[in-house]
Amino acid sequence: MQSSAASAVIGAGESAQAARGIPLIGDKFPQIEVQTTHGKMTLPDVFSGKWFVLFSHPADFTPVCTTEFVAFAKRYDAFQKLNCELIGLSVDQVIAHMKWTEWIQQNLDVEIRFPIIADTGKVASMLGMIHPGKASNTVRAVFIVDPKSIVRLIIYYPQEVGRNMDEILRAVKALQIADKYGVAMPAGWPENELIGKKVLIPAPADEKTAKERAKMYDNYDWWLCYKELEE
Repeated sequence: MQSSAASAVIGAGESAQAARGIPLIGDKFPQIEVQTTHGKMTLPDVFSGKWFVLFSHPADFTPVCTTEFVAFAKRYDAFQKLNCELIGLSVDQVIAHMKWTEWIQQNLDVEIRFPIIADTGKVASMLGMIHPGKASNTVRAVFIVDPKSIVRLIIYYPQEVGRNMDEILRAVKALQIADKYGVAMPAGWPENELIGKKVLIPAPADEKTAKERAKMYDNYDWWLCYKELEE
């Protein structure tokens, strides 16, 4: 039986998480039932065993958001090759999403094949996508979630700055390689100024390992070792 002090600590932790209103990196993505342009779905269950990118946009029928959806759509096959799905979100009705994607296809000849969540504001508020001073519009949030439903990366952009979808695609690939090989990815990978396409060896935890790694790998020092990617 829990003591009153232990219960208070647990209660405080739960209250803090509820007040935070946003899952952090390393947290389990919350289970949410959503209405989308592809019907009702339950996140993250619908993408079980897959990576997925959930991204919010301020509103349908707006210029920056339109360019972003075209960019995501043109890279959708590349995301799918990484076993990664896309799902958008804004505080708009399903019919608005449908008319907007219809306009994009008819006028820009680009088909939006991934679902878009029609939110009342509840989901966006839960995920911290609505910031003070932005009324009911969401900022440009990005959540990358892995096949175990763990949040692995979060990016926020203001409404006036469109996202770089190649960077989001790069981040998914980098996370997958880091997981598979137990390595770390340098800045700008795979075009890093110091080591090019090579990957970094995580820093050692003890002196013995530090000495061994300095002999095993190319390095600038024992804490900055790197190697060719073995794919």
